[in-house]
Amino acid sequence: MVRRRRMVRNYDPDRPVPAEVRERLLAHAIRAPSAGFSQGWAFLVLETQEERDRFWTATTDAGAPDGWLTRMRRAPLLVVLFSNKQAYLDRYAEPDKGWADRDEARWPVPYWDVDAGMASLLMLLTAVDEGLGACFFGVPGDKVDALRAAFGVPPEYRPVGCLAFGYAGDGDRRSPSLSRGRRGVDEVVHRGCW
Repeated sequence: MVRRRRMVRNYDPDRPVPAEVRERLLAHAIRAPSAGFSQGWAFLVLETQEERDRFWTATTDAGAPDGWLTRMRRAPLLVVLFSNKQAYLDRYAEPDKGWADRDEARWPVPYWDVDAGMASLLMLLTAVDEGLGACFFGVPGDKVDALRAAFGVPPEYRPVGCLAFGYAGDGDRRSPSLSRGRRGVDEVVHRGCW
């Protein structure tokens, strides 16, 4: 499964994601690990054409879409991932953790985002199992306020990214970035010391 996972950037608009598959994607996402079992993630599921159009309007610039956006807009299911830092600060202020001051300095890494990424990966792997194509992409920073307004997202939730799901469309092509080649284990693994 892991070796078959890839980012799909073109979808068959006539094949919706079945409801039971959508629910498995979400059920697997909440199985992700989270620091202190904080579970500070949330998922905005967009399935109808109106919901997806509202997402694309809020997160992209006006004008004619480029080829990437044209193909991505065909995805019948979008899941926007959010993290909630406050859930982690509150969780670690509970008696079993004992950091009552809620000091962010205790967090050298934003585990709220890391954990949302882990939930994302579980959805990506589930998509492979289900025969779906999927792609993770970011929400531009200057579009976050528009996204919040379009969907009533509370201010404590920050978008980490979005996942597009669907059945791969005809002519889905490999990303030009792949021509760089995958770095080998010997290039990224340091055993015992750097």
